[in-house]
Amino acid sequence: MLWLLAAAAMFGGWLWQRRRRNAGVADVLWSALLAVGAWVMAAIGAGTSAPRILLAALGGAWAVRLAVSLAIRLRREQEDGRYQALRARWRGDELRWFVFFQIQALSVPLFALPFVPVADNRHPTAAGLAAGAAFWLAGVLGESLADRQLARFRAAPQHRGRTCRSGLWRYSRHPNYFFEWLHWFAYVAWSAGSPLAPLAWLGPITMFVFLRYLSGVPWAEQQALRSRGADYRDYQRRTSIFFPWFPDRQP
Repeated sequence: MLWLLAAAAMFGGWLWQRRRRNAGVADVLWSALLAVGAWVMAAIGAGTSAPRILLAALGGAWAVRLAVSLAIRLRREQEDGRYQALRARWRGDELRWFVFFQIQALSVPLFALPFVPVADNRHPTAAGLAAGAAFWLAGVLGESLADRQLARFRAAPQHRGRTCRSGLWRYSRHPNYFFEWLHWFAYVAWSAGSPLAPLAWLGPITMFVFLRYLSGVPWAEQQALRSRGADYRDYQRRTSIFFPWFPDRQP
């Protein structure tokens, strides 16, 4: 059911990007659909009320916050450089864009799978519930802070063509991705006590693979090199790519 809803929504998103020439709508829809997935799983799950409430309230809030922030960016900014590069490479081939949007639809139920053991957890532990809330809070606050720091840096005209190296961006080239990944451990903790608990590990594992090696870091790095060149190459030499760590001060 979730896949059918996602496929229909992404079809609408594909039609929208045909008119507006902005594929960033796929990211907005993906986030919003994950919120729907969290709410649906929490509603139909057979587990006790505590993990289901946490899933619906906090899991849904994470996805809604992400969808809203991406929608604001979609409205205010031009198409993300990563999608512009794909558009140039595909030379306006709408069939490829259609496949791209439907692949996004297929990924929605994949990333909703970690919600299942949370909603089905009939024997949650107090430690697991508290740890999950801590992971969620750290992930959401960290990602929000990284987004605000980057937006504030980019808003200054004198920073055009330069790389943000302040705040969380001093310790990681992609702190927003790191904290988004960290948040997925909340579902691992909330599923503690469920026989389906191993399924929750699909969240952090799959998200790490996607962010670090597929759709996150590689695309962002390529775009940063195209737009910031030598300044970003220096940043690459000095700064951890994903996990926050102290920067290298040596030239």
